[in-house]
Amino acid sequence: MTDRDETFDKVAKLIAPFNKKGVPLADATTFAGDLEWDSLVVMDFVASVEDEFDILITMNMQAEIENVGQLVDAVESLKNEG
Repeated sequence: MTDRDETFDKVAKLIAPFNKKGVPLADATTFAGDLEWDSLVVMDFVASVEDEFDILITMNMQAEIENVGQLVDAVESLKNEG
């Protein structure tokens, strides 16, 4: 299992409590469209990701992240900076 796969699995576990519709997760799964998250859910979820990985996701980064794969890549990038 690659580091990215492990990160995807951790992100998927963090998504689970917010995934009220049981949407199957893949890199292309979108937060707004597929998961139907509003901004409050996104803020709670981002906080949990930041805590889990001990990283900071800026507002600019959040604006660019539309799907699970982009989030996993961003987490991987931020982990490697630290």
